[in-house]
Amino acid sequence: MRTSASSPSPGARAWLGLLVVLGPVLLVAMDGSILFLAMPEVTRALAPTAGEALWILDVYGFAVASLLVAFGALGDRYGRLRLLMAGTAVFGLASAGAAFAPGPAALIACRALMGVAGATLLPSALAVLGELFPDPRRRARAIGIFAAAFAAGFGIGPVVGGRLLSQFWWGSVFLVNVPVAVLFLLLAPVLLREVRSVRPGRVDVPSVALSAAGLLLAVYALKHAAAEGPTAGAGAAGAAGLVLLGWFVRRQRRLEHPLIDVRLFGDRVFTLAVVTGLLPLAAWSATAYLAGVWLQSVLGLDVMSAALLALPGAVVLTVTCVVTPALVERFGTRAALLACHFSIAAGLLLLTATGVTGGVGWYVASTAVAGVGYGISFSVVADTAVGAVPPERAGSAAAIAETSNEIGNALGIALLGSLAALLFRLQGPGVAGTLDETLGVAGLTPAVIGEAKSAFVSGLHVATAVAAALHVALGLLTLRWVPRPAPASPTKPSSPTKPSSPAKPSSPSGPSSPSGPASGGEGRGDRARGADTEGAQVAP
Repeated sequence: MRTSASSPSPGARAWLGLLVVLGPVLLVAMDGSILFLAMPEVTRALAPTAGEALWILDVYGFAVASLLVAFGALGDRYGRLRLLMAGTAVFGLASAGAAFAPGPAALIACRALMGVAGATLLPSALAVLGELFPDPRRRARAIGIFAAAFAAGFGIGPVVGGRLLSQFWWGSVFLVNVPVAVLFLLLAPVLLREVRSVRPGRVDVPSVALSAAGLLLAVYALKHAAAEGPTAGAGAAGAAGLVLLGWFVRRQRRLEHPLIDVRLFGDRVFTLAVVTGLLPLAAWSATAYLAGVWLQSVLGLDVMSAALLALPGAVVLTVTCVVTPALVERFGTRAALLACHFSIAAGLLLLTATGVTGGVGWYVASTAVAGVGYGISFSVVADTAVGAVPPERAGSAAAIAETSNEIGNALGIALLGSLAALLFRLQGPGVAGTLDETLGVAGLTPAVIGEAKSAFVSGLHVATAVAAALHVALGLLTLRWVPRPAPASPTKPSSPTKPSSPAKPSSPSGPSSPSGPASGGEGRGDRARGADTEGAQVAP
């Protein structure tokens, strides 16, 4: 056996292990979007209220976002493969429960449990990849595949859901998770090895409770106000949620090992990167859900036709995610962020051209144009966030950037979806709380049906216009806050240079790269990729 000083190239076990790890990753991503086209079927089968329908959609994302960082710390302490397998088992069981849920409350509970399990999968899967690919270049390629698979999961979720619903009942969109979970549990012990941190941090349980409770109470207040109007109970819940979130932030400032290092938000580029992780997912999840209802309940398309219309956008998103790293290397992070926000804004504005009787072409064009921005956001957020902070805080920055995606996925429906629901309640015929509930009422006149559809389309247009305006604002902030990349200056080999400061140690994931906030994240991708595996050891 030939050995060398460099890391050995991974063999068949590494690449097979990567394929196995991608299974849970696809499940987590797809379950954030697979219900978008399935909701009309779920509404007809279970008859949830407007508030229950919104909870069915986004309680999963809130559970993932609330616990993602906490489970990352638990994996450091108790073993990432162990947590990955436990989470996959619970995910499969909760999916089976959701498939056969007898009512809205049971489905919401199962979706919440799926979110708790999903929070164990992403950070542990990334850490396990570090053990499979010790060579930095091959690990970078593997993590690129990982990111593309995660983006593809979000993009193809509605398409997979539509295909299943064209053949089976609504529960099939959950039951499809079970064989993937079983296959992973059978193969993981053979192809993967345990990894845990040599310096595990302490999990602050009160911080986990404060963040989760604060988010849920605040979102409950928004949903209740949108679906049923403002009440004293909803107001009290919203105030309590804000108080808990404020308490959470104060606690993070005092802890030696905070759940989220809120001090990082003092850097403008880091803050912009995190918001770039949050807002595109919010816009995408809300418009995908609302457009799915529009295609089926307003235009009357069957679920498979609606799924096929979403396919071009999913393809554009996935391809963009794959090619973005090369484009960033050539044109810089600043240009990528500008393209991200302005292409999403343009795509969202195209969606406002849709109507009660048509607009399918505008919808397809909207998903393709916005898909460019969504794909860029998946690729550049973590690198930009990590590039804006000192090397010793790279792990915290990467965790916050990853969490922002999940919070954005949930907040999109909670905020923009609730805005659309509020407008429907104010402008609609007042027969029921949602469009599908209204259309299910017997004996409606064509005028009432037309009024309900028109009110829904108005809500869709306002929600997308608000999201577009927010992306334009972020694009303008990018122009102001993110510096242009410095032009490369030619070096003269004959004239030695004297370093102005001691060199910073490079990340174990790859070669050293420019440092400091002024770089705006340029060339700092290797540090982000190594953040999850730094300080980890393989269990014997």
